[in-house]
Amino acid sequence: MNRALVRLLQKREPELREREIAYRITGVATRRLGLLADANGMDLSSLGNVHIPASQTFKSPANVREWLREAHADVLFEATSLDPHTGQPAIDHIRAALEMGAHAITANKGPIVHAYDELRSLAAAKGRRFLFESTVMDGAPIFSLFRDSLPAVHLRGFRGILNSTTNVILSSMEAGLNFEQALRRAQEVGVAETDPRHDIDGWDATVKVAALVTVLMGVPIRLEQIEREGIGKLTGEVVRAARAAEKPYKLVCHAKRTSQGVAASVAPEQLPLSDPLAWVAGTSSVVYFETDIFPGLAITETNPGVETTAYGMLADFIRAAAG
Repeated sequence: MNRALVRLLQKREPELREREIAYRITGVATRRLGLLADANGMDLSSLGNVHIPASQTFKSPANVREWLREAHADVLFEATSLDPHTGQPAIDHIRAALEMGAHAITANKGPIVHAYDELRSLAAAKGRRFLFESTVMDGAPIFSLFRDSLPAVHLRGFRGILNSTTNVILSSMEAGLNFEQALRRAQEVGVAETDPRHDIDGWDATVKVAALVTVLMGVPIRLEQIEREGIGKLTGEVVRAARAAEKPYKLVCHAKRTSQGVAASVAPEQLPLSDPLAWVAGTSSVVYFETDIFPGLAITETNPGVETTAYGMLADFIRAAAG
């Protein structure tokens, strides 16, 4: 994803110039490269290929705070892997960036679930932005839609399909594969991780639900408050029988405002073909919002690629630069 972001920054440089936005990359941190910084700027073509020529020398700080300081960072793009139970190390990275006066843009939904109020307050106190459009449905404008385009609208609830891995697996099982074969196929095409448990057990979708509830509904919700069931118990025979009966299985996310707060769940459901969610296949996602003004407002994303996630971060970068 980071390589896609670098390529997209290069591709959209004319549009950034039109908005009077100039940038240079002054720091890179990856598992392979470690922490590298050069306040004068780093070669974008080399970074885009994740290859640093031997002729280039950079400072190698000992920790993230030193790295941010050496890079003279104005903006941090944070894209570490999700730990649904703690939100780390992304929370510490974002906290460090904000405390040191940089805007923080993340594709990791863990910090929203585990530290949203803290990080939002810290950003406000420092006069910086904490932005996270890429955390749910890649770069589709969900958070910015409600923040910027729907002022004073009250969200009553939502339902949708928010995990592409399980969607691909269920589609493959409908096509004749068993669960293990469908999982391997999802891994081969790059949709599923080597360790797919976060997707299979429903954790990824649950964290997305928690992020939407926390930010859009204004109700902090813990993961254990969300009823969660994954797709691991479904067999190919059961999935194909459901499709033949015109009631296919989908991993469906729900949230509904109640007098006690918000009731939320993630679980496989059989959906009639009259339900638009029943037709969402492959890596596509959809979410239907119910508001006091719009009874039904839908955002659908069809088979996104890695550039889609990168675009969400680019859009947040433009928002941060605009002030």
